[in-house]
Amino acid sequence: MDALIPGLAGVLAAAAPLIFAVLGETLTERAGIINLSVNGTVLLSAMSGFAVAVQTDSLLAGFLTGMAVGALMGLIVAFGSITLKQSQVAIGFVLAFIGRDLSYFLGNPFMGLSGPRVPSWNLPVLSEIPLIGPLFFQQDAITYLSYVMILVGWVYIFKTRPGLILQGIGERPAAAYVRGANVNRLRYLYTIIGGALVGLAGPAYSLSVKAGWKGTISGLDGLGWIALAIVIFGGWSPLRGAMGAYLFAFLQWLGLVLQPMLPNIPSQVLQVAPFPLMILALLFVNISDTEWMERTLAGLPDEIRHSINRILRALRAAPPASLGVPFDTE
Repeated sequence: MDALIPGLAGVLAAAAPLIFAVLGETLTERAGIINLSVNGTVLLSAMSGFAVAVQTDSLLAGFLTGMAVGALMGLIVAFGSITLKQSQVAIGFVLAFIGRDLSYFLGNPFMGLSGPRVPSWNLPVLSEIPLIGPLFFQQDAITYLSYVMILVGWVYIFKTRPGLILQGIGERPAAAYVRGANVNRLRYLYTIIGGALVGLAGPAYSLSVKAGWKGTISGLDGLGWIALAIVIFGGWSPLRGAMGAYLFAFLQWLGLVLQPMLPNIPSQVLQVAPFPLMILALLFVNISDTEWMERTLAGLPDEIRHSINRILRALRAAPPASLGVPFDTE
């Protein structure tokens, strides 16, 4: 138990940047825009946020820089897809690779440097609660912010009028337009805000979870693609998306825990294992409607089949109906 609680607390902290990226992309896709630049945005914002923080000795400047990078990426995606009417997928892919390569090239002077880091901050009273306190409330401000953002994101999307309009422009933009919503302007807005949240994930890594910038060995490359998968796994919901981020961070921690117990397995296998496991989880979410799954379940006892069906129905999710579909008022 002495090692378990700190380990799980580390999982919550490690998941925080991924939660920001998932929430940002969820917001963007709820508006009907696919932003595939997430991986490049995380890398470029991590490098630029760390570089600015080192130069200014200001954590705030570093985080704002990361968000500005993400917002710029989102603006480019919005302009290219909405105004220029080009492929969202193509623009996002190109930006993902440009962001990655720029982060490695421009980040060379900052590799290995030490810089400011977000300090831990134990919340009074709450941090003293047995088990719960050390797990949730002996963290840093970035982890606490992730808790708040999960709740705020869910309430905003599902419990407020602007959130209902957001869902409308992603599901039925023509109907939203008839009701007075400026669909393309709102898509611009949510793509930029979503990009800024993705950009927050970068310095959350380089100034908190994985402090510093180490170029290609920073361990950040690929996390943006995982964030995109988690958005689907989470059914475009902040709560379910957060659960996916926590699951991925838990699998990474589990790999470290199991390594000493499985000395015959190369360490690289356990380090990489969370990535295919998340993809398998994503596939599991989307197989419930397949014919072969229905045939497989038909051969099981009724009680087991009903239980599995309930689980699959709970996990089932459909993307916004107009995701990736341009909207033209003419």
